Amino acid sequence: MSAVVLRGFGWRHAGRRQWAVRGVDLRIEAGERVLLLGPSGAGKSTLLAALAGLLPEDSGEQEGTVEIDGLDPRKARERVGIVFQDPETQLVMARSGDDVAFGLENRGVPAEEIWPRVDEALRRVGFPYHRDRPTAALSGGEQQRLALAGALALRPGLLLLDEPTANLDPAGAALIRRAVADALDADTTLILVEHRVTEALPLVDRVVVLEPGGGVRVDGPPEAVFAAHGDALAAAGVWVPGRGLPPRHATAPPGEALLTADRLGLPPRLAHTDLQVRAGEAVAVLGPNGAGKSTLALLLGGLLRPGTGAVIAADALAGRDARTPPHRWRAPALARRIGSVFQDPEHQFVTGTVREELALGPRRTGQDETAVRATVDRLLDRLGLARLAGANPYTLSGGEARRLSVATALATAPRLLICDEPTFGQDRRTWRELVDLFAELRDAGHGLVAVTHDPDFVAALADRTLTLERADRVRTPDSEERP
Repeated sequence: MSAVVLRGFGWRHAGRRQWAVRGVDLRIEAGERVLLLGPSGAGKSTLLAALAGLLPEDSGEQEGTVEIDGLDPRKARERVGIVFQDPETQLVMARSGDDVAFGLENRGVPAEEIWPRVDEALRRVGFPYHRDRPTAALSGGEQQRLALAGALALRPGLLLLDEPTANLDPAGAALIRRAVADALDADTTLILVEHRVTEALPLVDRVVVLEPGGGVRVDGPPEAVFAAHGDALAAAGVWVPGRGLPPRHATAPPGEALLTADRLGLPPRLAHTDLQVRAGEAVAVLGPNGAGKSTLALLLGGLLRPGTGAVIAADALAGRDARTPPHRWRAPALARRIGSVFQDPEHQFVTGTVREELALGPRRTGQDETAVRATVDRLLDRLGLARLAGANPYTLSGGEARRLSVATALATAPRLLICDEPTFGQDRRTWRELVDLFAELRDAGHGLVAVTHDPDFVAALADRTLTLERADRVRTPDSEERP
């Protein structure tokens, strides 16, 4: 049993002018199940990190107090299990089973109990491999399942989940929600950050909404909160059940071919795949975790050399380099023609500030400084990053980092944009802005390929879908369809 009490709690990361979270007064009784909401940047992930005892005193400035069962969270870590927004950051061992066992060993669980608990946790989250599976070989969604297994194996009194289904296919997300529900004892306290609000509601009995800049905006039972405050919360950027967003379908038929994948593959990560991307269309790549969607994105983006088949660029995209595969193009030429957004935003950050990160691509492609400043200012404003222009990209929240990674690709206005989970971690307002930016690019004659598990994104933007199957399963030959 773990109760949580915060009194005037605030945290400002070292080197930042603005507080990540501030003025939070909150009490959560043992056994309560809380859905923590708020616009992107409201401090949800920071609050979870504080409760997990993961904010060292020398890494920032704290106001107020936070306690778990009357203890400082740094002294109550054995009572807490957490799954981070980016699960890769908490995987520490080379083999999957060892990673789940790591926490149990650290907490002194008797040796004869460890492996049965590991196997049970892996089974509960639907982990599809043996415990010897290398962690480096896992997809983002599979990493998410493994991280959750590690938290559940600890049988914590307080379970903290930060977007636990964000990179999972619908079946995998449903499995995770069932695993969480089954794993919670009557006395287990749950604090869940989740943008899939409708699906998350059966897990919780209370909703707490953080106010950007300070304090708790709304607190109460889900039905009462959304009935009384739904319109205002939606306007502020909070995802509210039953309030959809209008689609942004193409304004004209697709144009000429830009890029063709001919029996493209990289065994064992991606089976043979055929795809043609045309100007003025948005293609959504769907499929279960482990089907090779991220691998396909890297191959199409010229960032991996194909194992089988070929990536063929048309004259409309490559000009004089049309006979050369994209993975052999020089970096400036690749950046002008194909922009890539990785599944993990931090894998593409190379400068010390948000502004410099956005300026890097345009400068490399030859834009003058006046044009660079205009491009950077426009993207900062549209994607809600202006207040963070001087911040280090590695200190951003997950949603902010995702918007920056998309913005860096948009900054060079490439003819073809390849995005891997572009709407991860977004609130309702920033999600809409991203969709609008993609739609504007497509309607101006650019091509878009988006790997996604976001059905709302597909419904709002996709002109066509390609569904992959796992490479170890039979694939239907013609799997393209319209959404």
